[in-house]
Amino acid sequence: MKVYRETLTVHSPGHRPAFHTVTDGVRAALERSGVQNGICVVYSHHTTCSVLTQECSFDLAYNGLEYLQQDLVDVLEAIIPTCRREGQYLHPGPKLTEFSARHGEGKPETLNTDGHLRSSIIGRSETIVVAGGRLDLGEFGHIYFVDFDQTRPRDRQVQVQILGE
Repeated sequence: MKVYRETLTVHSPGHRPAFHTVTDGVRAALERSGVQNGICVVYSHHTTCSVLTQECSFDLAYNGLEYLQQDLVDVLEAIIPTCRREGQYLHPGPKLTEFSARHGEGKPETLNTDGHLRSSIIGRSETIVVAGGRLDLGEFGHIYFVDFDQTRPRDRQVQVQILGE
């Protein structure tokens, strides 16, 4: 069995959830892997990010998100409101705030509890079947890397691991 691993990088602008379509990058990694049949795992090390598969809804909201993406953001906002002030959630507490300061992160950057909670509900990975050298996403499927951390712009890494023959 062959194992192939690659990292894709995306840039999140901050100040709103960011959806990155990574389907083409994952397809290119699959082609480089040479795997014809197996599985492809797309995942995030980042605990405020998720990976999901969904169809493209084509129409765009005013902020550039596809309608289906905006609908997901709206549903999540209703059950997990964006962290807008210190004390809104228990997290981050004083120990985490101190730890973060030692690692160069200010208090505003730690107010991302909503991102952690959203990611834990949606999940940080997707596994896609590889058949005949192609991702078996169905006719309309796309792979999205979602950054729920709105505290600042940053680059994020998307991990791709392909196993098979």
